[in-house]
Amino acid sequence: MKFSRPILLGLALLIGQLSASAAEVAVLRNGASISFVRKEEVGNVTRLYVSGGFMDVATADIVSFEKDDSPFSATTETATSSAPITPSASTPQASAPVDLDQVVRDASSRYQLDPDFVSSVIKAESNFKPHAVSPKGAQGLMQLMPGTAAQLGVKDPFDPRANVEAGTAHLSSLLEQYHNDPIKALAAYNAGAHRVQQYHGVPPYRETRAYVSKIVRDFNAKKLAQKKAGQAAMKNARKKSVAPTAEPQRASVTKPQKPA
Repeated sequence: MKFSRPILLGLALLIGQLSASAAEVAVLRNGASISFVRKEEVGNVTRLYVSGGFMDVATADIVSFEKDDSPFSATTETATSSAPITPSASTPQASAPVDLDQVVRDASSRYQLDPDFVSSVIKAESNFKPHAVSPKGAQGLMQLMPGTAAQLGVKDPFDPRANVEAGTAHLSSLLEQYHNDPIKALAAYNAGAHRVQQYHGVPPYRETRAYVSKIVRDFNAKKLAQKKAGQAAMKNARKKSVAPTAEPQRASVTKPQKPA
């Protein structure tokens, strides 16, 4: 994503130079805790610097900051908790079931995208789980970072309609930026437009290349299945059209009787 997974040069070296005692833990309302080495507050978002990057968390979702008594590991990148991270109790929940296929079709239609393409992105991002949260803080179906969601006007990133609408709008803008090149757009969605610009295409990150390949394979598989289904339907239609019809009955001719 453009804003979700930036990789800062020199950050790993900076963290490596920090002592173990410098680490802190952010305790969240949902019971999760995030070990970090430095924090910055930007508006209503607190940026927590972890190994290999940073994650943005809504300041209101942070209960407290505590000293991390455990040895800080330079390889730790995930939030530490006894259970998977879930939305906080204050997060609005959907009050009624949502037809996700229809949500995708509606958003895709508004931004003139193939709904199968958007669906493949959702599958790669969250596997269709509306309340998914990544270790780096990306949220919802299309894995919007809090900062990205705020910029796109999303109040509840776990609302399927709002999340898909914003993610599709972002994907559409990237396609326009790269002149409808889906490979570059997907790479930018995952690694950031600045990385695509830096490497003049898909950056040499294993995660990004696997991400792009996964979506391309899934999208192509859908189109191949649709093509086969269409060909089978046409074949059946042709068989019906050339099926032999019942031979019409010949009219019987009665010879006139000779007069007596």
